[in-house]
Amino acid sequence: MPRLLDFYHEVGTDCEKRFLGGVLAWDGKILEEVHDFIQWLFPIPEASQFNFKAPVLTEDDSKAFNNDSRLRDNLRKSFQRILRFLGLTLTPDGEVVKGENFAERLADVWAAPNHNWLRITRILRSLKLLGLETMPKLSMRVWPCITQATDSRFPRTFFDTGRMPGSKHGEFVASRSSESFFLD
Repeated sequence: MPRLLDFYHEVGTDCEKRFLGGVLAWDGKILEEVHDFIQWLFPIPEASQFNFKAPVLTEDDSKAFNNDSRLRDNLRKSFQRILRFLGLTLTPDGEVVKGENFAERLADVWAAPNHNWLRITRILRSLKLLGLETMPKLSMRVWPCITQATDSRFPRTFFDTGRMPGSKHGEFVASRSSESFFLD
């Protein structure tokens, strides 16, 4: 079985010998400081520019996630954990809304373009590729919280285009398909 699937089945580790449950138990400080886990939690078909040991999502991996409820359940757990880290939460109907810790996370996540924004594009693309039943919808209630509480004018189009605002090189972070990742 591929290493990614072993990791998500909780019988194998990532390239740093960490189990999924251990990564999901990390506190926010570790999630902010460690940068080589996100590619394991949310794989995509392209090789990571920052973590050459990260898995590259294959068609077979995607099919396995689509057909295996345990893989999907663990993917949901990963998504819920990263949402808490971002100061957001998922409602039972799949809507992403402001979480209880939103105010705590403003400075690290939402105040200015940073690596967490890049993580978000990866996460959303990975969720789609791995067949999470319902793509999360970012509630319109979150945007005023983000833009009013920070000096950044967090662009709604960021997750739609995958382009980092102010990018010197116009790097493309998430491939755009014929549909948006999540704007309602």
